[in-house]
Amino acid sequence: MGSAHSVPAEMRELADRTGFTSEQIEHLHRRFKQLSRDQLTIRKENFDSIPDLEFNPIRGKIVHAFFDRRNLRPQADGLADEINFEDFLTIMSYFRPIEMDMDEEQLDRFRKDKLRFLFHMYDSDHDGKITLQEYRNVVEELLSGNPHLEKDSARSIADGAMMEAASICVGQMMWQGIDIETKMHVRFLNMETIAHCY
Repeated sequence: MGSAHSVPAEMRELADRTGFTSEQIEHLHRRFKQLSRDQLTIRKENFDSIPDLEFNPIRGKIVHAFFDRRNLRPQADGLADEINFEDFLTIMSYFRPIEMDMDEEQLDRFRKDKLRFLFHMYDSDHDGKITLQEYRNVVEELLSGNPHLEKDSARSIADGAMMEAASICVGQMMWQGIDIETKMHVRFLNMETIAHCY
């Protein structure tokens, strides 16, 4: 993470930017080195060694999110081939739980950052909108592990959830037959268990 003289300042800057403590950053750095096999960057295939992700129905979307440049830098787009430790830490910060000592401004920014991150996971074609089909795909992936649920049932659940979300959304809505395209207030998926694998 740098020379011995630069570590404290670098650690403070990383802690301020991500909200992690120094101890958490050190732990995540050890995990990063383990995943990267002591390289300076990691690639998508490095995530194959995480057992907790193996059976996650949205594993592909989670791994993809680490390399989605929209999650790494403002005004960026496209996919990165590899990410460094600071990028890794930035993505991991989206999985942090809300802290009790956050003031209103911090809480508001924290929630918006999480929602933006999740929006990017749903917006698979990077067009700034979540279509009903994109939402259906996510719900079907989430429910794919249930052998008792048919695809039509999963689609009905997705449609109902999208309609409910659209009814409380903030922003412009376009109705095109059954398709609803909107920048919406998406529900936060429970991803804490993924973050705990680190």
